[in-house]
Amino acid sequence: MVSGVERTVSDDGETAENSDGIAEFYSAVGKLVKLFRERAGLTQRELAERIGYSEDMVGLIERGKRTPRIEFLTVVDPIIDAGGALTVVADDVMKAKVRVSERHPAFSKAFTAEEAKAIEIHDYSTMVIPGLLQTEAYIRALYEMRRPLLSPEKIDEWVAARMARKEILARWPLPVVTWVIDESVLRRPLGGWDMHAEQLQHLLKVGDMRGPELQVMPLDRMSHAGMGGSFALLTPPGRPQMGYVAAQHVNRLITDPVEVRNMAARYSSIRAQALSLRESMALIEQILGER
Repeated sequence: MVSGVERTVSDDGETAENSDGIAEFYSAVGKLVKLFRERAGLTQRELAERIGYSEDMVGLIERGKRTPRIEFLTVVDPIIDAGGALTVVADDVMKAKVRVSERHPAFSKAFTAEEAKAIEIHDYSTMVIPGLLQTEAYIRALYEMRRPLLSPEKIDEWVAARMARKEILARWPLPVVTWVIDESVLRRPLGGWDMHAEQLQHLLKVGDMRGPELQVMPLDRMSHAGMGGSFALLTPPGRPQMGYVAAQHVNRLITDPVEVRNMAARYSSIRAQALSLRESMALIEQILGER
């Protein structure tokens, strides 16, 4: 460790969920959930309401797009009369997660581990929609336009990995999460307008959630504390806040107290200069209406 910078490495992508048949295993578990739910005469919405999940999250688990939490499987099993089938596979789900974790690149494993257990996550983005807010189509478009080109198999792996990270927003209690997105990101229709419109509509849904706070940095600001580029701040439980920056597929996880404190102060200024949540949602709706 030099000057408090924990590690600086090339970005090797995110967890390879699709390796060794793990994605297929998660898909099979999701199919079991769907089978027993339908036999029990419950809709996805009814099941979601009974267990405190969102309907979208139940659907994603059933389609194998989200890694099912152990708690989800054990709670759902009796509700849908699975007869212990889901409880039995819970241990195998945990083992699959461990295998995935062991395959992480050293830096990616460190970052995703910190993000998954963080009690606070703050993200300022100047180029793309923040990872936890990206739709599956948006994620895939980002990887498909990457240069040098990625193989279809690698794209599938990285899409599944990033989608799995979004489970953070489905747990309870939620961490303290805030985002500030530059307006230019909202006006850049990556992947085509239809897909971009879906992404903007997703942001509006997030804006209606209780807890997370989403703001937009408008283009007309004459003073802007975030001209140094994108960065994130994570606060692990029981440990000091840390910073994270990424540019040109090179990443830094920063633990130096002075540098992190400066990043936190900068983020506070950015939030103060950005639009309020209500103003931000209005701007997103305006951009959607301009098409």
